[in-house]
Amino acid sequence: MQYRRVGASGLEVSRLALGTMTWGTAVDAYDAEEQLSTFLDAGGTLVDTAPIYGDGACEELLGTLINKADARGRIVLAGKAGLIKRGDRIDRDSSRRTLLDQLDLSLRQLGTDHLDLWQIHTWDAETPIDETLGTLEHAVRTGRTRYVGISNYSGWQTALAHTWLAERADALPLISTQVEYSLVRREAEDEVLPAARHLGMGALAWSPLGRGVLTGKYRGGVPSDSRAADPAWEAFVGKYLTPQKSAVVEALARASEGLDVTIAHVALAWLLARPGVASAIVGARTTSQLQENLASEDLELPPEIVQALDDVSDSAR
Repeated sequence: MQYRRVGASGLEVSRLALGTMTWGTAVDAYDAEEQLSTFLDAGGTLVDTAPIYGDGACEELLGTLINKADARGRIVLAGKAGLIKRGDRIDRDSSRRTLLDQLDLSLRQLGTDHLDLWQIHTWDAETPIDETLGTLEHAVRTGRTRYVGISNYSGWQTALAHTWLAERADALPLISTQVEYSLVRREAEDEVLPAARHLGMGALAWSPLGRGVLTGKYRGGVPSDSRAADPAWEAFVGKYLTPQKSAVVEALARASEGLDVTIAHVALAWLLARPGVASAIVGARTTSQLQENLASEDLELPPEIVQALDDVSDSAR
C-alpha cells in the first residue's frame, strides 16, 4: 500500500481507505471482521466511519473488531458528526450539543479516547458557522481528536470554514474535505478541489467507483442482488445509469481489456492520480470485492488512457 500526507498536514494515510457505511446492515459481523483483517494485511490504515452508518450499528461493531484485533495503533480512525436520525428522517444538525454528543458516542462505541480525524458530515445552514467550527476547536483542545476536516461542503463553504479557523488565535487548520468524486462525478473539480488545494487541504474521495457503476456490473442490465435493484438504493445508483455515464463505463472497459485488469482498477487508478486526492474510500459488500479494489494499488495508467478517460467523462458531465 502506498501512503500520502493529507494536504499540508503531517497526517499520513493509505491511498485507499476502508469505508464502513453498510457495516451492521449489508455487511455482517463475520464479513466486517474479514474485511478489516484483509485491509490491514494489505497495509491499509485509514478507516472511515460515522455514528449514523449501518443504521447506528456500525461503530460499535467496528470498535469491537478493532479491539479484538488489537489494531487501534495501526489505524487512522476518521469519524464524522452532524447527521442524525430522528424517527424516520435524517436531519442535518451541526449544533455544538449534537456534535459533541455524537463525538462522545463514537468514542464510547469505538472503544478509544480519540479520533485521528473528526469531520463535519455536511453543511448545516441552520447552525451558526462559528458554533460549528468552535466545536471542532473544542474537540482538539480536549484531546478527543487530533485533526479536523469537513465533508460535502461546496467550494465557498470550504473556503469560509478554513479561513474562519485559520484566523483564530490557535490557527487550527482544516486538513481535509471529503467529497464524492469519480469518473461519473467530476463536479468537485469545478470549485471544491481547487479551493482545497489552494488552502492546503487534502481530498478524501467517497464513492470512487460511482456508487458501483464503475465496476461494470450494470453493463448488461441491473443484477437482482445489486443496489440498483433495491428500492432503498435505486435512486442513489440510478442517476448514474444514463447513456452518457454508460459511455464512460465502456471507455473503462476498453482500457481494462487492453491493460488486462478489471474495470474497477482503471477507475480507481485514474482517481488516485488526480491532483489533491489524498485517499479514495472504498466500501465493499464482500471481502472479494475489497480484495479486488485493493489490488488497484499496483496500476499506473498510461498518459493516453488518462487523456481518453478525461475526455469521455468530461463530455458526460
